[in-house]
Amino acid sequence: MDRNPVESKPLDGFAGGTEWVVDVSGCPADRLVDLDLILAVCDQIVADLGLSVVGNPLRHAFPGHGGVTAMYLLSESHLACHTYPEFGFATFNLYCCRQRAVWNWDSELRRQLGCSDVVVRQLERQVMAFRQEARR
Repeated sequence: MDRNPVESKPLDGFAGGTEWVVDVSGCPADRLVDLDLILAVCDQIVADLGLSVVGNPLRHAFPGHGGVTAMYLLSESHLACHTYPEFGFATFNLYCCRQRAVWNWDSELRRQLGCSDVVVRQLERQVMAFRQEARR
């Protein structure tokens, strides 16, 4: 008999975590090519939320007037940022496998990146346990 491994494990008390998907627009291009500034923003997110970085963050500044990419591996999951200076746009993605306080994305990103618009989507990740009977 094929058993779904989720069915055989207790799920009481397990929360799949929270993911923040953040789109930022109306940013001055010079801020979005500034790798040090983007790393400082990411470092502040990590510090303010009490997250634990595993290893060194990966980072890359694209040549010319290209944007930057930063990726932090966290013991709690990950944080990523990608910037598009030619469009005045940046994206952030933070996934935490445990409950965390909400970071003030709107005011902090407006202040630090000088953007005009911040859209924050918060997703609750969860295990969906499907019973054998439900699949019949």
